[in-house]
Amino acid sequence: MDEHPLVRFADGPAGRRARLVGTGKDVWEIIATVRDNNGDTAEAARYLELPLGLVQAAVTYYGAYMEEIDEWIGLNENEAAEAHAAWAAGQAALQQ
Repeated sequence: MDEHPLVRFADGPAGRRARLVGTGKDVWEIIATVRDNNGDTAEAARYLELPLGLVQAAVTYYGAYMEEIDEWIGLNENEAAEAHAAWAAGQAALQQ
């Protein structure tokens, strides 16, 4: 907490996650959004409707714990791909 005062941890069914204080957002969500905005933290902050300082705090945490955050991003991407595949299969079944 001393090194990353704006980050707290939440436990859930998927495990312990780093979250930004007062936002309800996990650090991995912030980093994924920054990546989606080509590394532009200001644009990510606008999109997320968060203060730039909080986005920068997530980036700082990411710099220290990159592997952890990348793992969460990968898990989310896998879940999204599986959900899309299930939806596409349902759509295909409707066409038969």
